[in-house]
Amino acid sequence: MTVSLTVPLAEQGIQTDATIKANLGTAALIEEALQRREGRLTKDGALLVDTGKFTGRSVKDKFVVRDGTTEDTINWGPINQPMSGEHWATLKADFLDSVKDQEQLYVADLFGGSQPEYRVNVRVINEMAWHNLFVRTMLVRPTAEELASFVPEYTIINLPSFKAQPERHGCRSDTVIAVNLTEKLILVGNTEYSGEMKKGVFGLLNFLLPAQGVMPMHCSANIGADGKSAIFFGLSGTGKTTLSADASRTLIGDDEHGWSDQAVFNFEGGCYAKMINLSAEGEPEIYATTKRFGTILENVAMDPDTRELDFTDASKTENTRGAYPIEFIPNTSEKNLGPPPSNIILLTADAFGVMPPISRLTPDQAMYHFLSGYTAKVAGTEIGVTEPQATFSTCFGAAFMPRHPSVYGNLLKKRIAEGGAQCWLINTGWSGGKASDPGIKRMPIKATRALLNAALDGSLNDAEFRKDPNFGFEVPVAVPGVDSNLLDPRAAWPDKDEYDRTAHKLVQLFVDNFAQFDEYVDQGVKDAAPQAA
Repeated sequence: MTVSLTVPLAEQGIQTDATIKANLGTAALIEEALQRREGRLTKDGALLVDTGKFTGRSVKDKFVVRDGTTEDTINWGPINQPMSGEHWATLKADFLDSVKDQEQLYVADLFGGSQPEYRVNVRVINEMAWHNLFVRTMLVRPTAEELASFVPEYTIINLPSFKAQPERHGCRSDTVIAVNLTEKLILVGNTEYSGEMKKGVFGLLNFLLPAQGVMPMHCSANIGADGKSAIFFGLSGTGKTTLSADASRTLIGDDEHGWSDQAVFNFEGGCYAKMINLSAEGEPEIYATTKRFGTILENVAMDPDTRELDFTDASKTENTRGAYPIEFIPNTSEKNLGPPPSNIILLTADAFGVMPPISRLTPDQAMYHFLSGYTAKVAGTEIGVTEPQATFSTCFGAAFMPRHPSVYGNLLKKRIAEGGAQCWLINTGWSGGKASDPGIKRMPIKATRALLNAALDGSLNDAEFRKDPNFGFEVPVAVPGVDSNLLDPRAAWPDKDEYDRTAHKLVQLFVDNFAQFDEYVDQGVKDAAPQAA
């Protein structure tokens, strides 16, 4: 069956004899995926897929074409690796030859961004049906009327069967993610991990929006009953999705947003949540999505006979995922946007047991910790990690930021100054010792939610605060419903001297990491640096 597109592929210079299946709906794409044996249905109707050997992004295989558009605007380095124009031309030609030989292709025309003034038109071309379902779930779906006049501006071609040749294509391995911002084309080859498409659009918006004065953010966002919105910055595993999916608040989105003069707006139309150790008790809203037709589950273990899921099984990967339309979460924003934020939450999961569960930040401290982007790896999550390890990911999303971090940091500081948002740092990590110490547990989610709610409803501003001796920010002394021992990390440690040594080590890690930004920030931000007590 050939489906006509408003702008045919041939008009984009893409020639193929493949059968084109364009803008199919959820049910049709699930049927296609099942017929092609790309996935299986779970007992409750979700589509379960296996992403093969790639269970996460191939960061070292991503390249940006170096040309007149990007030469002076991209922050070149290990994250934004350059590809020459010559290598790109060869890669593109070989990719298009591979497209020409496909028997069947799935095409979806979608929006990146929910605020019409700042969204981009993205066409995604896939050889796998479930990939097309994923990207249709994750991006913003046009109405039938919008599709009738849709003109693609940026295009992603995703061919897991395509194997790159490092010498011929100027890449590292047979896997490649190549971005050409001048030609407005992204090529993804030899990986079945769907997140490459999602983050490809995120990186694109992170490049385009700062030039328009819009702050792109790796954050979740929601709105309270008082009509005030909050944004949650955080790296994977810090609680960004969990804390924003609160049924008492209206969800704007769980991962990627822009902050314009008028609004905080979601870049996406879906959510992409971690599934490992998911439970109905801990995260009821997210758990409920795993029992919905239309949800895609990646690499989750399933009993082949009963088709029951086991969210505790990490034998394939710790990075098990679920993708579902945002409307699967109760109480979501109709237009995926809300007012500029009144509260900014920076999330970390401190495995050293040093940072308080909540702290109030000045704007300078907020910029310092935003540029730092701190969290920690825990023993057992990666081969060779036996003790907690600090991880600093600038702007809480360095892997997706094509411009220099100072561009995003200065935009954030400007937005805070103009809007007067209150800033908080919430630690969802460990208390009373390091995560590797026997018997040490993670912060109770109930306590984290209680502290967060007190910050968002304004009641925490009336609390008594102390100054943290290491980081200099304000920490509440007592909060109703929260064990006061949690609020003072040092008091929670049985060995106070060991706490002091650990705190000194963490402070030094912060200082060493931030040295790269010293020449880009003013004295106020430099003075916000932690100092060991």
